[in-house]
Amino acid sequence: MKLSAAPLEGSSSFDAATLANPATAALRAYDPGHDLPALRKRYGSEIAELGSNENPLGPSPLAIEAMRGALAETFRYPDPRGALLKAALARHLGVEAERLALGNGSHELLILIAQCFADPSHSIAYSQFGFAVFPIATAVVGAKAIRVPALPRDHASAPFGHDLDAIASAVREDTRIVYLANPNNPTGTWFDDAALDRFVARVPRDVLIVVDEAYCEYVDAAGLTTALRLAAKHPNVIVTRTFSKAYALAGLRVGYLIAHPSVVAVIERLRESFNVNNIALAAAEAALDDARHLDRARAFNRAEREWLSGELKSRGYRVLPSQTNFVLVDLGRDAAPLERHLFERGVIVRPMGGYGLAETLRISIGSRAENQRLLDALP
Repeated sequence: MKLSAAPLEGSSSFDAATLANPATAALRAYDPGHDLPALRKRYGSEIAELGSNENPLGPSPLAIEAMRGALAETFRYPDPRGALLKAALARHLGVEAERLALGNGSHELLILIAQCFADPSHSIAYSQFGFAVFPIATAVVGAKAIRVPALPRDHASAPFGHDLDAIASAVREDTRIVYLANPNNPTGTWFDDAALDRFVARVPRDVLIVVDEAYCEYVDAAGLTTALRLAAKHPNVIVTRTFSKAYALAGLRVGYLIAHPSVVAVIERLRESFNVNNIALAAAEAALDDARHLDRARAFNRAEREWLSGELKSRGYRVLPSQTNFVLVDLGRDAAPLERHLFERGVIVRPMGGYGLAETLRISIGSRAENQRLLDALP
């Protein structure tokens, strides 16, 4: 029987928003940007998708083969513990499997950390231009937000980046979590190991320091490795990572965190039992085994980022330093007209007004053809 499309009775007087709990009522839905499926249909192969920080080389052939093999098992529930992927990650990272938790992307894990450890009686600190999920996680649990001003636009090495000294000074007695991103999205900026060491030494042991390292595989800056090296001495340090960027598995949504076993044990209480599907588990495990493909992605990104940055600078644009697979271009004026100009020509970049950076555009490192299309489309 086909249901009628008639409007629901009384729908005009019903608004579920009035029933939402205070934390949810304060949230806004995630803005995914442009309708990319519709744009792909409109522009076809002529579109240059440079707005989502994806790896244009695509996944490892080993990962693709593993995905095909996993298709036959889609009628089965995935392993709720993700044991095989955890074992592979443990070998890859040199950590114990009990220190790992898996997520539907690192986004889910960043939210889970707040849900497990903070509430309206706590505050959560993060940088002014830090990753967009940080304020969302804070709002989800109704915690008090401590939004610390970023470094100034004219800072020599990290314009708009994290001011670690200011963040450490902003920590209060009720602070439960500090969110950091290194390198940071959307600025592309970073801080080195020595700066993180000084920061961690200043923060009380009962404050969880979450370092999101979504772009860590792209890092080649001197003095920057990973926050994982601090984990043994500082059990309040949590590192989150993803397979969406350098491993090019964005469509599968696989993330993970590395933390003290007691942190992981708490997160497991709330984590949805089957949050990573069969195909994603298989692909991520296989991707870890293809070091050659990852090295190729790193080398391509490094060379193409340098080339595109140079081309943009030669045209008079200010390109911020980056250790990611994107660059932030600071126009010094409202960026909306340029974003619209590019959009009309099938070049999709990400405006940063939602971050409070209305004079900037975030441009992903695409294929050489996509990057050239961007340059050709510039006024």
